[in-house]
Amino acid sequence: MSASAYRRRRRALLAALTQGAVAIVPAAPEVVRSRDVHHPFRQSSDLTYLTGFPEPEALAVFVPGRKEGAFVLFCRPRDEQRELWDGVRIGVEGAVSAYGADQAHPMTEIDTVLPGLLEGRRRIYYPLGLDLELDRSLMGWIGRVRAKTRAGVQAPTEIVALSTLLHEQRLIKDGSEIKLMRKAARISAAAHKQVMHLCRPGDWEYALEAAFVHGCAEQGGRFQAYPPIVGGGSNACVLHYVDNGDRLRDGDLVLIDAGCEYQGYASDITRTFPVNGCFSPAQRELYELVLEAQLAAIAMAVPGNRWNDPHEAAVRVLTNGLARLGILPGGKSAVVRHIKDEKYKPFYMHRTGHWLGMDVHDVGEYKLDGKWRILEPGMVLTVEPGLYIPDGVADSEHAVPEAYRHIGIRIEDDVLITEGGNEVLSADAPKSVAQIEAWMGA
Repeated sequence: MSASAYRRRRRALLAALTQGAVAIVPAAPEVVRSRDVHHPFRQSSDLTYLTGFPEPEALAVFVPGRKEGAFVLFCRPRDEQRELWDGVRIGVEGAVSAYGADQAHPMTEIDTVLPGLLEGRRRIYYPLGLDLELDRSLMGWIGRVRAKTRAGVQAPTEIVALSTLLHEQRLIKDGSEIKLMRKAARISAAAHKQVMHLCRPGDWEYALEAAFVHGCAEQGGRFQAYPPIVGGGSNACVLHYVDNGDRLRDGDLVLIDAGCEYQGYASDITRTFPVNGCFSPAQRELYELVLEAQLAAIAMAVPGNRWNDPHEAAVRVLTNGLARLGILPGGKSAVVRHIKDEKYKPFYMHRTGHWLGMDVHDVGEYKLDGKWRILEPGMVLTVEPGLYIPDGVADSEHAVPEAYRHIGIRIEDDVLITEGGNEVLSADAPKSVAQIEAWMGA
C-alpha cells in the first residue's frame, strides 16, 4: 500500500469529522497465549487502514484544522535493550518519516499531551468498549479538560462510535485494496487446488490443513485470515469445526473452509470434494444443488440489488431441491410454504455471505434505515450456501434417505461488486463436479 493511499484515507476521515470533533484510533493489544508467550501480533484493522503502522502500544489521534498538523501518533520510543530481544522499533522519528505522522510522541507522554488535543473539541470518535483500561484513561483525559472549563476551555460532551465514520469508509474498496484482495484470493485458490490434488483416503484432516497453510505461505500469504476448517464426513456439518483431528475415510466428502491474509487483506474460500476423488451419485446430487444455489446467488450480487437478494435466491434453489429430492415433504407445490415457514433451516441454517476486507467478517452495516442496503461497486462479499445433514436431523419429521445422511457441503467464493456486475475473485479454485474430479485425478 502506497503512502499516498494512506494519506487519501486520512483525508477522507478528516473530511467526515464534524466541526469540533476528534478521532482516536488505538493499536491492537498484544495477546498472551500462555505465561510469557504471546500470540503473533496482528495490528488493528482500523489503525492499519489509516496509517499502516504495524507496532503495538500505539495510538493515533486525528484533529481536523490543527495548525501543527492533523495526524498525531503516540508510539513506543526506540530502546536498545528491548530491540536486542524483540527487533528494531520504528520510534517517534520513524512515525513521522516513514508513516506520515505530522507529530509523534512516545507513549510515556500520552497523559501529558493528549488532553491538550481534546481541548475545544465537542465530540470524540472512539471505539468504546474494546479496551477497558484505555476507556478509563480516556475518561481521565476528558476529566483533565473539564477541570479547565472555568478558564473558558471547552471539554468534549459526546463520545461516538468510530465505526459510524470509518467502517462505512472501509466498506467500499479502492483500486489498491482490490489488487491485494485479488492476490489473497488467488493465493488461497491455488492452495485449495494443491490440497485437492494431494488428498487421499486415510490422510489426517490436520495434514490437509498443514498443506494449505504451507501452500499459502510459499506464495506470500504467511498468515491465515482465520483458523482453517477441515472437516471430513459428518465433521463438515459442524459449521465452525476447527479440531481438524480425524482421519479422512474413503467414500466421504471433505469440506475445507480456509483463506490466507495477504498484506492485511483476507480471503475466504470453501470447497467440498470427495476424499477419493470421485463423487457418489447421492453426493453429486446434493453438491450440484448447492452449486446451483451458489450460482443463483452470485447472479444476484450486482449493483442496485439489495444485500439480502443473493440469500433469498439461494434459499429458493435449495428449498426447491430439498423438496425435489424428498428431503422436505409435499413436493414442488409446498416450496413457497416451506420457505415462509423456514423448513429449510435444519439443513441450511446460516446466511449466504458476509462482507470481506481487512477482516474476514468485515465491517459495514447490512441494513440502513431498517432496509437491506443496496450493493455498490467496490463492495466485496462472500457467497457461501450449504447443505448439512448430520445424524440428528434425520428424524420422523425429516425422512432423509440414507444415502444423503452424514454429508455436509458448502461452496464459498469471494465476490467483488463491479460497475457492470461482479467479479469472482476466487474463481481459480475448481468447483464443478467435472473440474474437481478431473483435477483430483490428474
